[in-house]
Amino acid sequence: MKIERIPYSQINILEEIARGGYGIVYKAIWNAKKVAIKKFFRHKYFLDELESHYKCCGCGCINRCYGFVEDPKTNDCMLVLQFAEGGDLHNRLRNKFSEITWKEKIEIFSQISIGLKSIHTRDFIHRDMHSGNVLLLYLEEPIIQCKTNKKWQIGDLGLTRPANMPENNIYGVIPYIAPEIFIRSSFSKNSDVYCMGMIMWELTTGCKPFANVEHDHTLIYKIIDGERPKITEDTPECYANLMKRCWNSDPEKRPSITDIRKTIDSWDSEKYIAQFNKSEIKRKELISSKRLGPKFSEENHPKAIYTSRLLSFDSISLSSLTNEQEYISKENEFDIL
Repeated sequence: MKIERIPYSQINILEEIARGGYGIVYKAIWNAKKVAIKKFFRHKYFLDELESHYKCCGCGCINRCYGFVEDPKTNDCMLVLQFAEGGDLHNRLRNKFSEITWKEKIEIFSQISIGLKSIHTRDFIHRDMHSGNVLLLYLEEPIIQCKTNKKWQIGDLGLTRPANMPENNIYGVIPYIAPEIFIRSSFSKNSDVYCMGMIMWELTTGCKPFANVEHDHTLIYKIIDGERPKITEDTPECYANLMKRCWNSDPEKRPSITDIRKTIDSWDSEKYIAQFNKSEIKRKELISSKRLGPKFSEENHPKAIYTSRLLSFDSISLSSLTNEQEYISKENEFDIL
């Protein structure tokens, strides 16, 4: 994939739209179209994400990098990215949840899985998959096979690394981090799949996982010990089965992204279409009775944090129980920075 150096004079930065631990994102105009400009706090972050875009992109389900610009005053290098007019997945679910049918949920999940498969096929790991990093673009022409102009993409490749590159730091959003990461295992393709399970659940509820509790060591130990969000009444059995496989405590029991793609493709059969049709009726019933959706869920805990952050373990002792690889943990000391 070609990534070009873009003259800074061609960029008109309009406003800041997001800020995180690695940099700032601006809305801008380039060649008469809206783009996102990502400015980094360190040059290394820029180089890492540039490499990830160069090696992983080429798939329409990954946010495209057009190139980079250099600020002549500060010498800061910034990425020029596709602008996601539709925002991120969580905001879409929060604002339009009652309108999103089971058919559309499957289409959203399918497009996300295509993007992740592209990353994994190139032997990279995303490392920070959550609904805030899934972006919506509106296409000028609809996608023929699904008759929609909505294109869902995986964004923010800032932590994406080759699968064989060790990473000692734990950086992310606690509810989306696989349990083995908290007990000093490395990020892997399997840990990306765990995140997919949490995104699947979020599609069913319109809510972020574990939003009603503080995101501290107590939640971390519960996740290690096997606690997962409650599955909704309208969730089809085939969907629930895949979701539970994705968030299995044992990373070796999770499906690969290729297995996930095959499973999604199998849902086109009459057997599964009947399940989804039945679930759609139940979904409408639950929404009309105010038992499903972000409007009717518990209030978010003020210390439920959904921005990626650094988690630091000073010491933690763990004892393994049960043959299902669930863990009971004992707190010694845990710092969340």
